[in-house]
Amino acid sequence: MNATVTTLIELAAKRFDADASAIRPDHDLFDALGIDSFAAAELLSDVEDKFDVEIPDYELQDIKTFAALADCIDRRR
Repeated sequence: MNATVTTLIELAAKRFDADASAIRPDHDLFDALGIDSFAAAELLSDVEDKFDVEIPDYELQDIKTFAALADCIDRRR
């Protein structure tokens, strides 16, 4: 795992009180965390603050996994 995906998983697990060791990069964000779209918006805010990036909504439409979100973050930095 690269540093971005590791940090992302740790951030998400802490935010939603999940077990980071049980989350893998290819896991679905919503399923792994048990969240809905409102909670995902909160996570996105945390992600943007933590990584100092802005991710437009149109880029998020096809993102389903932690790895895909980490790739998007890396492209924006």
